[in-house]
Amino acid sequence: MNTSPTAGALLRQWRQRRRLSQLDLACEAEISTRHLSFVETGRAQPSRDMLLHLAEQLDIPLRERNRLLGAAGYAPLYSQHELADPALAPARQAIEQLLKAHEPYPALAIDRQWNLLAANAAVAPFLAGVADFLLGPPLNVLRLSLHPEGLAPRIVNLGQWRAHLLLRLRRDAEISGDEALHALLEELQAYPAPPDSAEPPADSVLVPLQLRSEQGVLSLISTTTVFGTPNDVTLAELALETLFPADDFTARYLRQRAGSA
Repeated sequence: MNTSPTAGALLRQWRQRRRLSQLDLACEAEISTRHLSFVETGRAQPSRDMLLHLAEQLDIPLRERNRLLGAAGYAPLYSQHELADPALAPARQAIEQLLKAHEPYPALAIDRQWNLLAANAAVAPFLAGVADFLLGPPLNVLRLSLHPEGLAPRIVNLGQWRAHLLLRLRRDAEISGDEALHALLEELQAYPAPPDSAEPPADSVLVPLQLRSEQGVLSLISTTTVFGTPNDVTLAELALETLFPADDFTARYLRQRAGSA
């Protein structure tokens, strides 16, 4: 007996995850509520184009769009290659160039589950003293950051940074529906929480990562970059996390460390 969800059931799950009513989605997709209801309940067989149209309105990830098409009996539309595959060579070269160009500041590439795919030379010194079992593979960036034997003891504003990372992870888990992300969220929430308040200062514009070093506290702010119009699942799920100095002391420290390496 086949217990896999139908395409209609998957669409309904994503609509509910996005907190949209049938009327809301029907209006956005410019179809009738009656037809959408028939699709969701299996009374109407949606065309391939209709499924892709609804998936676009719901902003469903490419991996899940392939699953949606398969549930309706259609072939997957989006390819999925390993990052080392020759087909992704141009993208891989772009990633390597961006990581290298960001030195002497840290930058890393991560997959959809926050596992490290690549990093520039500025990242390695920050990993000194981290427990070997946290260095993977796969090296999970969030686990490394918040684990008591990872970077957590060196993070000055651990309460704020922990809240920031958990919020991002919770959002990723809700948007993707990835069970592995939900499991990771539960794991990280179980780590010892710092006694200080997790709320950022009222006048704070960004939440910095503040790390203790042998010369003082380093303050870094992060940005996230993704590929604009990927047609491959791997590229769609890949992100570049780049860290910038938030003050002159941190900028000087990173430049001097790179110069002496």
